Amino acid sequence: MWPLLTGNSSRRPGELVRFDDGPVLEARYNIAPSQPIPVVRLAADNHKRECVLVRWGLIPSWAKDAGIAAHTINARAETLTEKPAFRTAFRRRRCLVPADGFYEWLKSGKAKLPHAIRPKDSHPLAFAGLWDHWQGPGGQGIDSATVVTTNANDLLRPLHERMPVILPREHYGAWLDPQRKEDELLSLLRPYPDELLTLFPVSAWVSNARHEGERCLEPATGLFA
Repeated sequence: MWPLLTGNSSRRPGELVRFDDGPVLEARYNIAPSQPIPVVRLAADNHKRECVLVRWGLIPSWAKDAGIAAHTINARAETLTEKPAFRTAFRRRRCLVPADGFYEWLKSGKAKLPHAIRPKDSHPLAFAGLWDHWQGPGGQGIDSATVVTTNANDLLRPLHERMPVILPREHYGAWLDPQRKEDELLSLLRPYPDELLTLFPVSAWVSNARHEGERCLEPATGLFA
């Protein structure tokens, strides 16, 4: 699953969730693992919300090298408290990942047909995320993040068995709150209602991570467009 951030290049995630300061984001239509993604998190010094760009693919603080990030793009909600790569971040470093939707691929024989999944009301979404800070051997610091996933809803199940956890607006505060208990947080990690999303096939152009721009969202004109 690849997050999709679209819209006017002056859009701020502040339209989605209130925070004190953050970057003006460039419109993106095809964000791939290891690339920067925006996250909204609590600042360490004053617990105010901030928006920052971090690397997609979590590098735990204890990792020996950054290579682990290739395997930590997503984090299964069911094992957040068990997996060493995620359990500390789940307890202490939760974040929101703003997006306008995401892609998933339908397997058809040897082909994989991309589909875009977007909110029906066209409002931005917020994925449940985790972040961490890693200090490399050369002294360089990297902030990185992962997207939490859960079982797919009925709409997405024909494409894939998993989907990102999309948090309703009323749960943003609870997910970021450092005082919330694990059981309460885990109860938020469930499939998003089918009726709030729309799904449509798009051109295979988006299947190449080097491709960018609005063409990534063009509807497919044929079975293998």
